[in-house]
Amino acid sequence: MNENEGGLKEDILDLLNKLVPTGAGYKHDRIDDNADSHLRTVLLGASEALPILEGKLELGTWQRIFFAEMDGPRSRTVNITLLRA
Repeated sequence: MNENEGGLKEDILDLLNKLVPTGAGYKHDRIDDNADSHLRTVLLGASEALPILEGKLELGTWQRIFFAEMDGPRSRTVNITLLRA
């Protein structure tokens, strides 16, 4: 979740690339050469809990939901679970 602004999206990708550069000698790369993808996902997280009020997402004015693919492009399945209070 973050603001849907092009410059910010580029800044996020730049930050992830600086924090977790590709080909930095990660041990997992010996298996399938995608350790950077796994490590970036650790930083971002793999799930989000969002409030829904009267059937609508309660987002801030500029907030949007982003699906970030760190090891692709490839097909993925998105699971949505609704919990009622």
